[in-house]
Amino acid sequence: MSSTVIDDKPVTPCLLLDVDRMTRNIQTLEARLKDLGTPLRPHVKTCKSIEIARRMMASDSPGITVSTLAEAEYFFGHGIDDQLYAVGIAPGKLDRIARLYRNGLALKLTLDNSDAAGRLGEAAARLDCAFSVLLEIDADGQRGGFRPDDPALLEAAGLVTDAGCGVLGVMTHMGASYDCRDARCLERAAERERDAVVSAADRLRTAGFEAPVVSVGSTPTATFVRNLEGVTEVRAGTHVFMDLFMAGLGVCTTDDIAISVLTEIIGYRGNAGEWLVDAGWMALSRDRGTASQTVDCGYGLVCQESGEVIEDIFVRATSQEHGILARRDGEPITPDRFQVGQRLRILPNHACATAAQHAGYWLVGEDLAGGRFWPRMHGW
Repeated sequence: MSSTVIDDKPVTPCLLLDVDRMTRNIQTLEARLKDLGTPLRPHVKTCKSIEIARRMMASDSPGITVSTLAEAEYFFGHGIDDQLYAVGIAPGKLDRIARLYRNGLALKLTLDNSDAAGRLGEAAARLDCAFSVLLEIDADGQRGGFRPDDPALLEAAGLVTDAGCGVLGVMTHMGASYDCRDARCLERAAERERDAVVSAADRLRTAGFEAPVVSVGSTPTATFVRNLEGVTEVRAGTHVFMDLFMAGLGVCTTDDIAISVLTEIIGYRGNAGEWLVDAGWMALSRDRGTASQTVDCGYGLVCQESGEVIEDIFVRATSQEHGILARRDGEPITPDRFQVGQRLRILPNHACATAAQHAGYWLVGEDLAGGRFWPRMHGW
């Protein structure tokens, strides 16, 4: 997690951020959602950086989405006071959340079952705190939440209201979109996502709950959605950086991936025809999400230091501080292909997981001087 500089060069391994690519990614999704008439509530769990979060927020953004209370506190400390905590609430965190409420943070909580609604009601009475709640809808059977037609949806809404808390509406995350392999599948996933929350919100309203918020979100569905009628906001976060998994889904190309890990070659395994670099899983993460896709990228794709992808080389394996570069076809890499001390970049499988390994971002771009660093926050 070092941000050390020696002789004006960051010590490897370190995380690079191509600001031009990031800006293009932000603007692309912003324009798409503007055409569909629905604002973005950006998910900042990917970037965990106030400098980046501010760039992700369009003029009509209602606020941000967070996944940890540490994120909520950090971004609130930087002046962002409208937040959605998009994880089913653990009752043990409600005392901490009540303190944030008293300090002025408008933190919308997520409830995904009736038991949690009951516990929230008990805490509301004990803490004298009127929590604001979104009910999570299970759109794909892959995670927590209420099915749109589940009687427990209305039961939970009643428990929340009886406790003096507010049911603001519904939200969902279409995790099944990550299983898609073509654009049509992603379009269908986006429509199922919309149908699930809109029908759930209609049930709540018919039962007497106002439910003004209808929130959907994932980078794949936000990219391929065609119709957002009845939806009031979209949440997405990975789009800011993109990654190899998104490229495998057809959401982006490798030219859109804005972060990479800068690494240095430290040796050659002549018996195997493989090169060693100083970026292992501590720098790249253990994420192997692309293994389930048509093209398995190992632990990341290798690029020249300038950023051009080296098409036939990938990170085949990692240990804690070592990465092993191999040819995709299994043939040995020749001893003259690289040299010890040469710097390369590694594109990540999963932007969130790789970025989480680092203390911040070294900025690169057309009009940027070297040595600029943006820190990122950590913790829960």
